[in-house]
Amino acid sequence: MTEAVQVTTEAVQHLDLTTTWVGILSFIIFVIGYYFIAAEDKYDINKAKPSLFMGTFIFILIGIYYAMNGLDMNHLHHEVEILIFEIAGIFFFLFVAMTYIEAMIDRQVFSALRYNLVSKGYNYKKLFWITGFLAFFISPIADNLTTALILSTVLITIDKENKAFVVPSAVSIVVAANAGGAWSPFGDITTLMVWVDGKGAFVDFLYLFPASILGWLITGFFLSRFIPNGNPPFAEDEKKVEIAPGGKMIMALFGFTIASAVLSHQVLHLPAMWGMMFGLAVLKLYVYKMSREVRYDSAGVACPTVNVFSFIAKIENDTLLFFFGILAAVGGLHFLGFLEYFTALYTQFGATTVNIGVGFLSAIIDNVPVMSAVLKSSPDMGIDAHAQWMLVTLTAGVGGSLISFGSAAGVGVMGKLHGIYTFASHMKLAWTVLIGYVVSVAVWYVQFQIFGFGA
Repeated sequence: MTEAVQVTTEAVQHLDLTTTWVGILSFIIFVIGYYFIAAEDKYDINKAKPSLFMGTFIFILIGIYYAMNGLDMNHLHHEVEILIFEIAGIFFFLFVAMTYIEAMIDRQVFSALRYNLVSKGYNYKKLFWITGFLAFFISPIADNLTTALILSTVLITIDKENKAFVVPSAVSIVVAANAGGAWSPFGDITTLMVWVDGKGAFVDFLYLFPASILGWLITGFFLSRFIPNGNPPFAEDEKKVEIAPGGKMIMALFGFTIASAVLSHQVLHLPAMWGMMFGLAVLKLYVYKMSREVRYDSAGVACPTVNVFSFIAKIENDTLLFFFGILAAVGGLHFLGFLEYFTALYTQFGATTVNIGVGFLSAIIDNVPVMSAVLKSSPDMGIDAHAQWMLVTLTAGVGGSLISFGSAAGVGVMGKLHGIYTFASHMKLAWTVLIGYVVSVAVWYVQFQIFGFGA
């Protein structure tokens, strides 16, 4: 490559297109699309439709602008390839997680769990706290998205018809999963990004545990006030539900798949989704083995043949397409230069103020591209840089809970509880999340800034 071409490419890479017609038009499209996503219930339109439209159309407009002005198309192509790689990592991770969950539903894993919980006489409030604690402590290991999908499935098996129980419990699960993922290097994509970038050692993230759990507990306390009294429906003569043949093995394979994803990234330096896809391959082999064996139920009737593609057919495709669209749209805004503006605020307002604001921005846009923008710009965090990187990790993770689709966990639950847990239903209870967010930041301040514990 000649020096002239290098200079041209460098100039294109730093080109600010926010004030051009393509930048203005793309921003308008994003705002309109975002409105229809938020007003999903009002217009009875699936959130995947406006998300996919704006995500694809923004980059088509960028391509037209580049072609009209004779700009370096190789740069655009390179940036799109990077974005596709990032989207694919989340897309296939979610695809495999959803497939496993549908497999466990088919094997009556969640129905058996529901029977064990309800048959013990637990009332709605106890079930609310049990699912919340499970979400908080499973997400640091299994990641917040997978955890939220599992626990939201448990909710609808307990009592799908009782929205007074399901909606506050769903909000609690989203908050707990995101809070639990914030204090583990691989509990959330954003924490993983910060860890991989070398902004903190493995044990450094563990110091966020007090802020994470206290924030969720406060939110949970206020949410519990909305949980109805009484017990979920359960007849004394209700037949005990057992896990179907192969169910326990599939659960074990799911754990193996999550471990494969972590090891793939941390040890083999492969994308986490590579380990997930390997786990899917193992599941397909196991199900093939099951299909070759004739099984009989207690009445002596041959059980239906199991097929992995029947699991795949039941996954929430609108959730997958929503992720593709929203990440593509945000990637387009980042390419145009919009996400670079807020990083300049660090100098003007200070790291603490801006990092707290990152939590709110994460809820509106999505925490992954916001954290990506922070890391790429590498702003000056001041003399207490380590404590500030822990703060932005906390706020980006926990802040995504402020809006239903501000995090992967929230989007996953919206797909699983379609028509029940929505943007509107979440926003009615969002004030409880905001209080918990403030508490988490306050705990961080006392711990890191006053006592210097973990800084």
